[in-house]
Amino acid sequence: MQNLARTPADIGHAIKQARRDQKLTQKALAMKSGVWQETISRIENGSPGTKLETLFDICAALNLEFIITERSKGNSDYLDEL
Repeated sequence: MQNLARTPADIGHAIKQARRDQKLTQKALAMKSGVWQETISRIENGSPGTKLETLFDICAALNLEFIITERSKGNSDYLDEL
């Protein structure tokens, strides 16, 4: 799974997609990551202001990682096409 993420909403979409692909509820992901379920809900809904440490905890629980690269000309509206 690869997703282009340029906004908090893009990151939330990617986390939600990974959680659903792994057949986890928000509550199960909360228990696995040590992050409050309410926080996971806010992230999945694109709320800004999440601490990087929280994102890393969630990504670790979902077996995901960040890769930083030069910005492409791609559009984040086409997440599913990547």
